[in-house]
Amino acid sequence: MNRILAYACLALSMSLVGSYVALSKPLVAALPVFLLAWLRFGIGGAAMLHWLKKPAGEEATNKQTRRLLFLESFLGNFLFSVCMLFGVSMTSAVAVGVIMASIPATVALLSWLFLRERITLRTGLAIACAVAGVVLVSVSKHDPTPHVAENLEPGLSAKNAWLGNLLLVGAVICEAAYAVIGKKLTGVLSPKRITALINLWGFALVTPLGLWAAWRFDFASVSSSSWMLLLFYSMAASVWTVWLWMTGLKTVPASQAGVFTVLLPISAAAVGVLFLGEKLGGAQIGAFGIAMIGVVLATLPQWNAPPH
Repeated sequence: MNRILAYACLALSMSLVGSYVALSKPLVAALPVFLLAWLRFGIGGAAMLHWLKKPAGEEATNKQTRRLLFLESFLGNFLFSVCMLFGVSMTSAVAVGVIMASIPATVALLSWLFLRERITLRTGLAIACAVAGVVLVSVSKHDPTPHVAENLEPGLSAKNAWLGNLLLVGAVICEAAYAVIGKKLTGVLSPKRITALINLWGFALVTPLGLWAAWRFDFASVSSSSWMLLLFYSMAASVWTVWLWMTGLKTVPASQAGVFTVLLPISAAAVGVLFLGEKLGGAQIGAFGIAMIGVVLATLPQWNAPPH
């Protein structure tokens, strides 16, 4: 695949992840977390049943590949969803952005440890820009969104913020592991098959908890707008973002692809401004610029590199 197209896939994937992370705030107010995760995997799985069939030219999966598929789903789908959904419901928008800013550096570290990918000076500078930009945009925000603020109980931050922050750190580690394991899987399976198989594992893992949550839940209490938002969340989280990410990873090293995860908190902040009533000032605009410099630093060497 053309590298520029691969970069576009990675950028669009993380932008969509950021949008559904931000939009999950109203969803977790309308649906229990485990029910939300279960419905997400179920809707996504129904949309790509035809992707489960093994293509004629694909080799049978061996034990190592099946293990990696399970880990990819357990860490990148199941645990990431649980940590992220519970985390954003317990802590502030500021904390979400600051903690998610560490994803590019975490991906680079894991790529170095497990894939033996070399971190070049320019990639290192790109990671630094990514982290600096998102930290700046995060610390310049001080208030929760109006939608979230009206649903907070008195003293919620004091009692649960530390746990929410810890869960978000767990989500960062899961997202980084997802990027690294995904790179290994793209060497043996197509992006569509990876997407469908890890979603199937996610559905199996969360089904007992989802059924438990559904048993006691009043589905009639959910508004039609929340159901529409759930449909977008399910398709984005289970289908579009995974396929785009795996498609880009087939061409781009995991450590370099990790720089594009900066778009996750940036797009989450943009959705907060456009749809959740947050304010955008000069500091946030400057932070977006710094983060984009990081993406340019990460991609320019490959644009100028000789063809393989």
